[in-house]
Amino acid sequence: MYERLRVDRSTTVDRVVDALRAALFAGDLEPGTPLREQPLAEALGVARSTVREAMTMLVTEGLAIREPNKGVSVAILHPDAVADICRARFVLESAGIRAWFDADEAARERVREAMRTFAATAKDGADPEAMTETHLAIHRSLVALTGSERLIATADSVTGEARLALARVDALRQDARQQVASHRKLVRLLERGELDECVDELRRHLAGAKESLLEAIAMPHT
Repeated sequence: MYERLRVDRSTTVDRVVDALRAALFAGDLEPGTPLREQPLAEALGVARSTVREAMTMLVTEGLAIREPNKGVSVAILHPDAVADICRARFVLESAGIRAWFDADEAARERVREAMRTFAATAKDGADPEAMTETHLAIHRSLVALTGSERLIATADSVTGEARLALARVDALRQDARQQVASHRKLVRLLERGELDECVDELRRHLAGAKESLLEAIAMPHT
C-alpha cells in the first residue's frame, strides 16, 4: 500500500505532508484507507512523531479524518454532503461577486491572476493536484472580494472537504479547455459588471460541479 511513497531522510513535517498529499491526489491512497503511523514512518524513513504531525495537518486540510478509537483515515466525501457543500459555496462565492464594485483593485487583480494561473496550469497538462489547487484558487479569490477573512476561512473549510473528490473530477473529465472557458466566462461577466448574470452563471457552474462530484464519488477507484 505504501511502497510508492518516498521522501528524503532529512525531510521536515512539511515534506512528509507533501508526499502524503501527492499520494492522495494520485489515488495511491483511496478514500477510507487507514493511515497507520508505523508503516508510513517505515516507508518514508521518518519518525512516527513526524508522521503523526503530518497526519494532523492533513486532517486540518480536510484530506483526512480522525475518529475516536479508529485513528486517521483518508477522507470520504458522502453524497449527502455534496449538495450542502455546493449550497455553501454558492452563498460564499455569490457574496464575493456582489462585492466586485466595492472590492479594492488588488482583490480584483487576484481574481484575474488566479484565472491566468489556472489557464496556464491546464495548458501545461498538470497533475490533478495542481489542477485542483489552481481551480479552487479562482473560487477562493471570488470569496476574497468580500474582504472578510472569516468568510475566506469558511470557504477554505468547506472546499477542504471536497478537495480529493474535486481532484478525481478533474482527472476524469479530461476537459481542461472547457473548464478554462467556463471560468473565463465568470471572470468576463465580472469585468463587464454584469453581476446578476455572473451569479446566474455561478449557479449553473456549481450545479454542474455537484453532478460531477456525485458521479466521481460513486465511481469505483481503479
